Amino acid sequence: MIHCGPMLSFTRCLIRRKIITQSGLEESKLCRCLTTIDLIALGVGSTLGAGVYVLAGEVAKWDSGPSIIISFLIAALASVMAGLCYAEFGARVPKTGSAYLYSYVTVGELCAFITGWNLILSYVIGTSSVARAWSGTFDELLGKQIGNFFGTYFRMNSPGLAEYPDFFAVCLILILSGLLSFGVKESAWVTKVFTAINIVVLSFVMITGFVKGDPENWKISEESLINFTVITSNLSSAENVTSIFGVGGFTPYGLNGTLAGAATCFYAFVGFDCIATTGEEVKNPQKAIPIGIVTSLLVCFLAYFGVSAALTLMMPYYLLDARSPLPVAFEYVGWGPAKYLVAVGSLCALSTSLLGSMFPLPRIMFAMARDGLLFKFLGKVSKRQSPVTATMASGVISAVMAFFFDLKALVDMMSIGTLLAYTLVAACVLLLRYQPTSFYKQNNCSDGENLTAEEDGELDGNASESHLTVLKEQDLSCSLLLNPSVVPTEQTSAVVHGCVGFITVTVCALSALITYGNEAILSLVPWSIGLLAIFLLVFGVAVFIITKQPQSQTRVVFMVPLLPYLPVLSIFVNVYLMMQLSGGTWIRFSIWMIFGFAIYFGYGIRHSVEGQQDNESVQSETENTKNIEGMDDNDMPTELDQFIRHEKTSEC
Repeated sequence: MIHCGPMLSFTRCLIRRKIITQSGLEESKLCRCLTTIDLIALGVGSTLGAGVYVLAGEVAKWDSGPSIIISFLIAALASVMAGLCYAEFGARVPKTGSAYLYSYVTVGELCAFITGWNLILSYVIGTSSVARAWSGTFDELLGKQIGNFFGTYFRMNSPGLAEYPDFFAVCLILILSGLLSFGVKESAWVTKVFTAINIVVLSFVMITGFVKGDPENWKISEESLINFTVITSNLSSAENVTSIFGVGGFTPYGLNGTLAGAATCFYAFVGFDCIATTGEEVKNPQKAIPIGIVTSLLVCFLAYFGVSAALTLMMPYYLLDARSPLPVAFEYVGWGPAKYLVAVGSLCALSTSLLGSMFPLPRIMFAMARDGLLFKFLGKVSKRQSPVTATMASGVISAVMAFFFDLKALVDMMSIGTLLAYTLVAACVLLLRYQPTSFYKQNNCSDGENLTAEEDGELDGNASESHLTVLKEQDLSCSLLLNPSVVPTEQTSAVVHGCVGFITVTVCALSALITYGNEAILSLVPWSIGLLAIFLLVFGVAVFIITKQPQSQTRVVFMVPLLPYLPVLSIFVNVYLMMQLSGGTWIRFSIWMIFGFAIYFGYGIRHSVEGQQDNESVQSETENTKNIEGMDDNDMPTELDQFIRHEKTSEC
């Protein structure tokens, strides 16, 4: 039975927010044994996957040329914006759940479920696809004997399924699931070893590239490219021939090519968010999580930057092999045997990437099950304080996906979940920083106070409704918008909520216009220019109004700089990239969401822990009012006594 009554209360259920106590931030059922070094290794291992061995060659050859280093720089800056938002939330709410928890604390339950459900999809597909890539890479080293055997005796000819069942990938996933369920210490140790080997191999690649490289490869003339095109296309004359490899120089494909390469390179930095799922397994999460996120992104940028620079220096960009650029580049400079070292590094990178995909998945499921939004059995913890049931369940699901399905068509769905999470975290940072001061006192100060409680200790999960009430009850004149009070109030917070909503809708419309009306805008068609001007005006006004609102003066260990500009820019980048995905991807995404909504409205909304606590709080308030006049102040029950469920954490 839903604990919220009729339709109005049902709506309130969808926007109720998770209540976290100060003592709840410190207590955990999981083992706090990870250090900052462990988080950096996990972040680098998850982010710096096999893409560094493949992506640089593909982007350099067809998109950016030698300016790929600029593409990686732009992509890194865009990723850092999302990373900084995650870092601040990791310092504020160091609990298991990542973007799911952050949106639950700030926006509401339905939004949190959507975020968590899509993160589950992203990590399942990520785990399955990386496992198949590991199997394929290993098969390449064996001369494709595994693929030939299974392709001959176990071929599947059904559309949507893989060419043959990948038994090797299934075994790999199940073995690593067993390692992860055994304990986080052991899996962290394995991750550090593989990450260290990967970094050593990449360092060798970078040093070799700068030693054997030729700066002239960054100054290739257009005439050389035309001659190469004539030879490869078997043409008799170079007259009226245009090179398919651009115009040469450092930016052979122009600024558009560099930016297109940056959009592709952005996905190379996906993975650092797994650090945010370790909040209850880190010894000092308020400091370790921000340091781990920022440092891992910096290390990954230096690796991508160095490898892409070395690659384009060793060999002309138009000669690169898009599938295996590094072995071909070493052959080109006369260091053929080095390709075996590259193969070892590639397998280590795939191993850490696989662990990085598998590590956060059970923790998202565990957090959602603990909150009652997923089935309770997924929230069980082993004696070694590991979410063993969620780990094995996620391993089985990923193994089934890797065994049967051709995941190439599903890989783009990973991007939706990741980019949606990035967008929500950036928006949540905006909302949190403009909350009334009482919010932060309850967030960071005394042990008896609740993170999302209203003033006077009243636990109200319907913050969004209170913002709407404020907007209705008070006239929002220009003077109130542009000259608000010095400290944050409910009114200024409501204004920020409204502006963030306008910004989100406007960014979606603007991204759609830029994506699908690009030719009309470049041709200066009146309707497209008019719409562009309107969207930019609304966007600019909303951002300007936010800048005029007071921020909370409460400080935490790490805070996003240049507020509100960095989170707003992060929202725009993420939404724009989502608009680039195909219609088929969005259809498959919709099917996944229908399945998720069936679980939420059929099970989650009825078993939500927050909903049960709201119901209990109403009953306790009714009982307490009967006896309140006869009680001394010292006998009064505190919020801590009424609403906190204590959790114990044993040492590992």
